[in-house]
Amino acid sequence: MQKETQRELTLLEQIEQDPDITQASLATQLGVAVGTVNWHIKRMIEKGIVKVERAQRRKLRYIITPEGIALRAKLTVDFIEQSFNLYRRIRSRAQKHLETLNEKGYETVRISGNGEVAEICRLTCLEEGIAVVDDPSAPLLEINGMKILLKI
Repeated sequence: MQKETQRELTLLEQIEQDPDITQASLATQLGVAVGTVNWHIKRMIEKGIVKVERAQRRKLRYIITPEGIALRAKLTVDFIEQSFNLYRRIRSRAQKHLETLNEKGYETVRISGNGEVAEICRLTCLEEGIAVVDDPSAPLLEINGMKILLKI
């Protein structure tokens, strides 16, 4: 999912939770400048995804339109599909390395790295009956970003 699309989804989710949220709060949650949030909101208004009402003299209320609700649902489904595809690709790479370990008679492996890729590798080891250990003599699954390297 593109960064811009991810931001739109996050903005829609945040606005849905709190229609009175400020652009400054949205910017803080997204880790971007207020101007960036303003730009996204203006685009969403132009697309008919969000409407703005004046709640008080200087406060605005954002309302997600039916088109916005449909877009949020589509973006959420797209995000889930991409996440599952990524999970399957990483799991498949890990399984190939574990097959190599099995063929060479290894029953344990070390994992270096952390994050989601490392967690998927740990789960795959569990499923394949390979114990994850700290023993320095065990083969190593080295996680570097999205890459998984096997060092025997």
